[in-house]
Amino acid sequence: MATDVLMPQMGESIAEGTIVKWLKKVGESVQRDEPLLEISTDKVDAEIPSPASGTLVEILAKEGETVHVNSVIARLSEAGEAAAPAPPPAVAEAPAPVVAPPPAPVAAAAPAPPPPVAPVAPAASQHEVAEPKEVRSSPLVRNIAREHGVDLRAVAGTGLGGRVTKEDILQYIDQRTAAPSAAPAPVAAPVAAPTPAPAPPALPAVPVYTAGERVSIEPMSVMRRRIAENMLASRRTSAHVTTFFEVDFTNVARLREKVKKSFEERNGSKLTFMPFIIKAVVDALKAFPIVNASADQENVIYKQDINVGMAVALDWGLIVPVIKQADALSLVGLARSSQDLATRARAKQLKPDEVAGGTFTITNFGLYGGFTASPIINQPQLAILGVGGIHKRPWVVETPEGDAIAIRHISMLSLSFDHRIIDGAVGDQFLAHIRQTIETTDFSTLV
Repeated sequence: MATDVLMPQMGESIAEGTIVKWLKKVGESVQRDEPLLEISTDKVDAEIPSPASGTLVEILAKEGETVHVNSVIARLSEAGEAAAPAPPPAVAEAPAPVVAPPPAPVAAAAPAPPPPVAPVAPAASQHEVAEPKEVRSSPLVRNIAREHGVDLRAVAGTGLGGRVTKEDILQYIDQRTAAPSAAPAPVAAPVAAPTPAPAPPALPAVPVYTAGERVSIEPMSVMRRRIAENMLASRRTSAHVTTFFEVDFTNVARLREKVKKSFEERNGSKLTFMPFIIKAVVDALKAFPIVNASADQENVIYKQDINVGMAVALDWGLIVPVIKQADALSLVGLARSSQDLATRARAKQLKPDEVAGGTFTITNFGLYGGFTASPIINQPQLAILGVGGIHKRPWVVETPEGDAIAIRHISMLSLSFDHRIIDGAVGDQFLAHIRQTIETTDFSTLV
């Protein structure tokens, strides 16, 4: 008896998923809960376990295909059961030929009466509103449409069942920007609408490579396309400004070196610099709640929970798991949560709700020694903290005997923020608060 493999529902707002890779081939056996395929959604990439033990007898959705949730994507036969061969097509008997009678002589016919005219429904009055058609789309698509003032009913959906995808809305916005506005259709109105100014002509596309050039071409992965879309959408949405602060991590570095071995033995997780940074960020978000907010066209939405996202670099892209209610966790709890989420992100074991709901994001580009950068805001948040590499540098230190030059552990922190909502002074005050917490807090009582 065959078992259907369905596209899973990976979160409330997820309506479809893309098949990234089948981990089993037709004819291969699979155990229950063994990874069967990889899928990608708007929220997360994940390995999907087999719903039963048996043999993969049919694959109905190919790699790269986007499928609606609960659609059958494959079938399994029970363990030891061979796939039933398809029955041979039945041969239908040819019907006896039908001989049509000879046509009768045609007399001159009177002109045929005109076809009946269907009654025309009366037009809606000026004060009546037509019922809008339902447009299928994800929350992300609706958010982009709201930010750019786009009526989704005007966007042609290419997804399953006419669903408007992220690619559809972004292409519509780009075309609307590049092409001159069409003249409005004439309407029965006493005053003519003003003619909009034509948009500037689109620049000609620059060829990526020339004929005869030695190149190899690979299609972008689903995750890479979504990263590109999100980065461009964020740039179009927020007025990015970045401020930079140098921070002395010497006290944290000395404490970490002293206790990291015993910390791992007691708690089962490594003590990195990240828990200290998250702790300082949480304190700063409490002091400046505007940085923990989001915004729509007319309102600032202050978030009561502090959910800190951590950008995790993967071999195939980037993902941002979220530490929910980080303000309720101790330094030990932050160390455990950050390490657990990063480990499961690299193993494709995150759940959709673990990459959703972030209110502020931290990205550590100093992991490979990077000095500093200006990160792009993770929408719909208002700010993102970048952490540069922590390097030993000669540094001026104030002592009771006067200034001295010492070797200190210095890092450059950068804060990119949305200048539509957060003023430059607030951005600097927020980053200064983080610096003060890291440089002056006695963390020895917390580890």
